[in-house]
Amino acid sequence: MSESGTFSLISPARLGSSTWLLHLRSFAVVGQLLTILATFFFTSVEIRFIPLLCLVGLTAISNMFYAWWLRHKVKQDLGGFEESDVHQWVALALMVIDLATLTAMLGLSGGASNPFCFFYFVNLAVGGVMIRRRAAGILALVAIIGYGMLLLFSPPVNGISSPIATGTGLQTLGLMFAFSACSLVVTYFVTRTAGELRRSQQQLLATQAARDASQRLESLTTLAAGAAHELATPLSTIDVVVRELSRHLEGCEKPDSVNTDLELIDDELERCRQVLQRMRSAAGDSMAPQWAQTTVGELIDATLEGIRDPHRVDVPDVADSLESTPLWVPQEAVAQAVRNLVHNGLDACNQEGRVSLKPTLVGESLELRVSDEGAGMSDEILQRASDPFFTTKEPGRGIGLGLFLTRNVIDGLGGKLSFISKPGTGTEAIVLIPLHHHT
Repeated sequence: MSESGTFSLISPARLGSSTWLLHLRSFAVVGQLLTILATFFFTSVEIRFIPLLCLVGLTAISNMFYAWWLRHKVKQDLGGFEESDVHQWVALALMVIDLATLTAMLGLSGGASNPFCFFYFVNLAVGGVMIRRRAAGILALVAIIGYGMLLLFSPPVNGISSPIATGTGLQTLGLMFAFSACSLVVTYFVTRTAGELRRSQQQLLATQAARDASQRLESLTTLAAGAAHELATPLSTIDVVVRELSRHLEGCEKPDSVNTDLELIDDELERCRQVLQRMRSAAGDSMAPQWAQTTVGELIDATLEGIRDPHRVDVPDVADSLESTPLWVPQEAVAQAVRNLVHNGLDACNQEGRVSLKPTLVGESLELRVSDEGAGMSDEILQRASDPFFTTKEPGRGIGLGLFLTRNVIDGLGGKLSFISKPGTGTEAIVLIPLHHHT
């Protein structure tokens, strides 16, 4: 049909089921037209030729408008086409029009005795695949009403009418019951099967996304470990040379700026060592987690052991029952992940700012809330906070991998990491970790 040619510039992959409905309706128009023409010219069946052609034209015109609407939506969305509730209702309206048109055509050509009545089930099957269950139920109800009207009111046509009784007789009631049951069964099982297929596809996409994230993490940790190993040797050499140079210059007269430069080099070397140590620990903890049974108290203690400025970290007293709660996690990896959040909080605060680490039980999970008194983050920064190599810290104070590795460790446990933050109000990181390891 002409609307298919008009619409050929838009990729079907970007239109989802909408393009299938468009093409199926185009095929339906062609099939209906050929059937009517063949019946009129090659058989002796008396049909109302002009009204039937008008009904085919109605389907063709509505399909052309549908093609125009889809193309307009694609342009309006700048290529980011997504099927929404609006598309679902538009598809339902078109399918209702198709059922009404089919009912009218059958009414003009023999009613319930016309063998093309089976096309009701084709429409229901297509609807069950393309639209949601509730909308498909509406479609089934429209088909049942249409078939009932054919049984009650359609006049016979010479040449195709069969001895099917009309009116309210027992045979009519039986036909109505059988058609209704078949319509509901077809709609139920097709929608259920289509739903299972969609869920399977979503699970597959989620699995692929998790696998891609894991591969990116492995690449990044390998890169971090390799960079740390390669940079350790030249940095050690520079450190030795600087110390030798300092000893040689101890008894010599030299400008004060030389001492200042040597101290600066020594400070920068120490900062490089800290960066390399963070890269090693992050890579090691995320690449080789060791699962073991521990307790909430032991996990908190392990987290606090490696924290710098521990006097600025507040951990409220918790009940003994919470502290002794058993936990099945890779302790070192989780401790490093939570420690990264605490260090981020310390970096966000001024020299006197404080960070709190509060553990609580939420159902079958451990919740850890890390709150700071920093400047907070905007929504734009929050959206990018977990991206690898993204950091808002000053050069040399962070490499942008800590939060990325933290989120990957927590996601790998089946947990969840979220943030509550607004500029000027500080940031609260919320970690949710299952108490038990589900294999």
